[in-house]
Amino acid sequence: MQGQDRKLAGIQHEYWQQMYSAHPQMYGDEPSAPARYAAEVFRTSGAHDVLELGAGQGRDSLHFARLGFAVQATDFSGVGLEQLGAHAATEGLHNLRTAVLEVRQPLPLPDASVDAVYAHMLLCMALSTTEIADLVGEIRRVLRPGGTFVYTVRHTGDPDFCVGIAHGDDIFEHDGLAVHFFPRYLVVDLAEGWRLRDIRTLTEGDLPHRLWRVTQTLTD
Repeated sequence: MQGQDRKLAGIQHEYWQQMYSAHPQMYGDEPSAPARYAAEVFRTSGAHDVLELGAGQGRDSLHFARLGFAVQATDFSGVGLEQLGAHAATEGLHNLRTAVLEVRQPLPLPDASVDAVYAHMLLCMALSTTEIADLVGEIRRVLRPGGTFVYTVRHTGDPDFCVGIAHGDDIFEHDGLAVHFFPRYLVVDLAEGWRLRDIRTLTEGDLPHRLWRVTQTLTD
């Protein structure tokens, strides 16, 4: 990681630590629409082990665990994961584990060790295109043959695209949050070597944010 990227990554880590500390129920308890969709996709594919990248406070990981999936919930914010772990313990969800994880590093999991991977808005954080491609390669490595990857990212039609401080590589920082906005061709490029099952546009939030929801499967 270059010095500029390392500095931005540190700033973003502190941003989320402070946000989760100040707002313990920042996103509420209800799962996101992408998580409800992903759970159905994972169920119909016969998945058991689900890895969530960028779980935050865990509303989506909790949803997967309540449905009976074995969930590994990861995030770079220890504060968010502590809140998630406490919530899971209160509900007696013993099928959910948490781990602090920096996705710019190789995933600390064996090859072909999970059935499904889910990432809601994680890939569009302050990651360079190279870092995103490396992460998708790691996701491919840890998925079992036929495994499914469902992710969402903000796209270049989002109202915040080109707003705020430009960091290059379609990354813009607005109100302290740095976002990598995805053109459609980047979604297609990241699916090279996968079976790209679905690309949908969604809206989320009050603004609202405009997202790609992508479903791709690892070929056998």
